[in-house]
Amino acid sequence: MNFLKLLLGNRKASIGLVIVLFFVVLSVAAPLFSDYSPTKRVSRPHQSPSAEHIMGTTRMGRDVFAQLAYGGRTSLAVGFGAGALVIVLAIGFGITAGYFGGVVDEVLSSMMNIMLVIPQLPLLMVLAAFIGEASPLVIAIIIGCTSWAWSARVIRAQTMAIREKEFVSAAQVLGEPAWRIILVEILPNLISIIGAAFIGAVIYSIMLEATLEFLGLGDPTAVTWGIMLYNMSNTSAILIGAWWEVIAPCIAIAMVGAGLALMNFAVDEIANPALRSHTGLKRWKLKQAQRKKILEAGKQSLAKQQQVPL
Repeated sequence: MNFLKLLLGNRKASIGLVIVLFFVVLSVAAPLFSDYSPTKRVSRPHQSPSAEHIMGTTRMGRDVFAQLAYGGRTSLAVGFGAGALVIVLAIGFGITAGYFGGVVDEVLSSMMNIMLVIPQLPLLMVLAAFIGEASPLVIAIIIGCTSWAWSARVIRAQTMAIREKEFVSAAQVLGEPAWRIILVEILPNLISIIGAAFIGAVIYSIMLEATLEFLGLGDPTAVTWGIMLYNMSNTSAILIGAWWEVIAPCIAIAMVGAGLALMNFAVDEIANPALRSHTGLKRWKLKQAQRKKILEAGKQSLAKQQQVPL
């Protein structure tokens, strides 16, 4: 709860949360914001933005705003779903390796190192091409199963440091089972790291899904921001001047990424005392300036009182 209060009280986190919530609400309540279907022809091809179609239409005469709103459902679901899978695997591998050590640590660390040295984007491209027109669900699973190693390494290192703390040693002396020590003593102290890793994984997943679909490795019948970019490329929207078809998904992806990045920066500031010290220093300087003004005002008031004749 304290961490959540600090996060909500951070300006960067508040701005990032507002941006992300805007796109989440837009996607979830898409029928309330758009009267058009994202897959049906509703107007002339490549119609420029107007009062009827605020973001114009595509080469197939489909409403771009409707595709943006409905496509956000799938793109955000892939991002958060893949991010959740990454964190679950990272926590499982990282805490297990860091707490038990020995042979368990050697085996799991070897698996992490293998996943880290494999070029991830080429691996994902090969897997997606092998599956053929991978659906968003399959892309999310592929991203989640191949992107957990870095976060697991960070969690493992922090777990090894916490394992040496006195409260963990006391729990071990009292005969507490390993699962309870992990869940009650170690896991709560990793919340900030897990939160930052999750946000980073969501950003990476959204970007990577859009990249794979833009390259033609996704399902062309799906409605996502990546498929919007893929269709834009196939219809040469840039060459014919249909800039609205290009800008809409790009701005959506960039804004969501920026919002999540701001939240990630906020988590780093809260979790890292070195980063918090800069904010604390600014507050200290501000208080010092306020105290100086109060002292000067008091001196001026005292001087005026001394000048008044009895």
